[in-house]
Amino acid sequence: MVLKSKPKPKVQTKNVQFEFPASAAGAVYLTGDFDNWDVNAHRMQMDKKGIWKMNLSLKPGRYEYRFFVDGKWENDPACPLSSCVVNEFGSSNCVKIVE
Repeated sequence: MVLKSKPKPKVQTKNVQFEFPASAAGAVYLTGDFDNWDVNAHRMQMDKKGIWKMNLSLKPGRYEYRFFVDGKWENDPACPLSSCVVNEFGSSNCVKIVE
């Protein structure tokens, strides 16, 4: 008798929106451990109110991220300090939990 292996269940991704208010910024990029901190991977789009936005499909898990705004690192102003962790550069990363 040959045992068939069960197919692995598909992990559902979730659409997660990130926002950064910076109407005077020329370019805002979202980066984090989901893209190996590639500052060019996810250029955000600014809406009419000056809010930069991006949606990513992420698997459930814990993600560290920051914004790269006109060549400078910025944290998410909507991320509470209690949800930030110290990084290896002496600043902090924001944490997003996707359930």
